[in-house]
Amino acid sequence: MDLLCKWAWLGAESLLSKEGRYAYDGMDKQKVAVVLMTGNGCMDIDKKYQQSVQSIPSPALFVYTLSNIMLGEICIRHGFKGEQACLVSPEPDGDELYFWVKDLLENRGMEACLCGWVDAANYQHDVSMFWVTRTGNGLTFSPAAMQQIMNS
Repeated sequence: MDLLCKWAWLGAESLLSKEGRYAYDGMDKQKVAVVLMTGNGCMDIDKKYQQSVQSIPSPALFVYTLSNIMLGEICIRHGFKGEQACLVSPEPDGDELYFWVKDLLENRGMEACLCGWVDAANYQHDVSMFWVTRTGNGLTFSPAAMQQIMNS
């Protein structure tokens, strides 16, 4: 697993699990979406894969040359089968993330969404994930709240 996937996977584990239970317990996993933003995407692996092409291309690296692989790793681990989107942006963008998550919850039949910002490059990482449901007791779902969480 590449660095981006590892941090996304760990972020999801940390956010979703609590005392042996998961935030999505009892939910229809067909209706759980994942929308993540990243800045560098899979740039680290792209460079390593390009080097491997000089001799024998590495299939182990090739699979991670798409930024959305982090979504697949999370969905496989948790069994999510809903909509997925990987957005690339130079920095966290609460308005853009809000647009996609709101559409999934209001118009696409999703009941919950794991979303946020995951970026990893040069052995540095920045992870900010949150769980949004159609009915919840947390922060108000808004672009400002999403931006605040991603920037903290």
